[in-house]
Amino acid sequence: MRRFTLVFLVLGLPAAAEDWQTLTGADIQAALAGVTLDYGHATQSFSDTGETTYVSGRPSLGYWNVRGDQYCSVWPPSDHWACYDMAAKPDVLRFISASGDVTDGIIQR
Repeated sequence: MRRFTLVFLVLGLPAAAEDWQTLTGADIQAALAGVTLDYGHATQSFSDTGETTYVSGRPSLGYWNVRGDQYCSVWPPSDHWACYDMAAKPDVLRFISASGDVTDGIIQR
C-alpha cells in the first residue's frame, strides 16, 4: 500500500504544477498595475505609475517596474532592485525569487 501511495503522489505533482501560468513582462505589467494583493499578514498595492505600498502595521513606500520577464522592486533608502519571476492562477499571483522562495498574494476585488 505504501508504494501505491508514493506513486500516486509523484504522479499527482505535475498536474498541480501545471495550474500556474508563467507570466511574461507584458502579463506582469497588466496583472499588477492598479491592483492590491493580500498576503494574509500584509497587503501590497501597485500603482500604474510605479509606486508600491506594502502595509504590515505601518505603510512602506517602494517602487516597482518590469524588467524583461520579471517583476522588480526597490525599497528606499536601499537602492538595490530585487527581481522575481511571476506566475498566476485565477485571483492569485506568485512571486518566485532567484533562490526559489515563493510568495503568493490574493488579488483583492
